[in-house]
Amino acid sequence: MRILIDMNLSPDWTRVFIENGWQAVHWVDVGSPSAPDRELMEWARNASYVVFTQDLDFGTLLATTGASAPSVVQLRCEDTRPASMSGMVVAALRGQESQLAGGALMTIDPRKMRLTLLPLRSVSK
Repeated sequence: MRILIDMNLSPDWTRVFIENGWQAVHWVDVGSPSAPDRELMEWARNASYVVFTQDLDFGTLLATTGASAPSVVQLRCEDTRPASMSGMVVAALRGQESQLAGGALMTIDPRKMRLTLLPLRSVSK
């Protein structure tokens, strides 16, 4: 798996992912820090990377566009330091790696992990 770390998370996550056998790059190393979210998503889709972020806008982009890629992993907690969350994040990624390869939106918070396959579809009533 290849992981693109969004600007809102520490570059220290790169080392965590690499030490666990994944390719990883922080957005600051491949794109403009002021780039819009759509640009980051397009880069990740074209390069087959999973986006790792704390920003809920990426889930919104997936929902409004109906995209089937890239997968997005949203970290939802106040303390996003690898020292605090790496164990939970690594376990969640390992447990859902095949779903992420096929396209998914994963949300990780200290109490639970939630995964929805892409493309996101609205529920008709």
